Amino acid sequence: MLIGELASRAGTSTRTLRYYEQHGLVRAGRDANGYRQYDDAELRVVHEIRSLLAAGFALEDIRPFVACLRAGNDSGHVCPDSVLVLRRKLAEVDGYIEQLTDIRQQLRAQLTEAVAHRESPCHTQTCQP
Repeated sequence: MLIGELASRAGTSTRTLRYYEQHGLVRAGRDANGYRQYDDAELRVVHEIRSLLAAGFALEDIRPFVACLRAGNDSGHVCPDSVLVLRRKLAEVDGYIEQLTDIRQQLRAQLTEAVAHRESPCHTQTCQP
């Protein structure tokens, strides 16, 4: 199929497909007239790439998943190299969750303090308790 058809079927742009190809993730042959020709299997590869990018993976992280699909697997996440990337990404997400949990606790404490201060009848230093 031509690049326009693949882009349409994958829900992306021709520019994006050329970008993926430039990074070695998508493969295209060439017609005699120089037009890119894509195998039907590339549609599955593009869907995998887009899904992983949407989940926060970098292009470099996606390579093992694409290689896994190209090896004939039904899914890109079943190969050992893909599992390593998944483990690393999960650890990264867990780290983000810890950071966000700490930030939430800090914000909650600041909000509690601010509300208590605001509801206090005396807001100036001249007030005597």
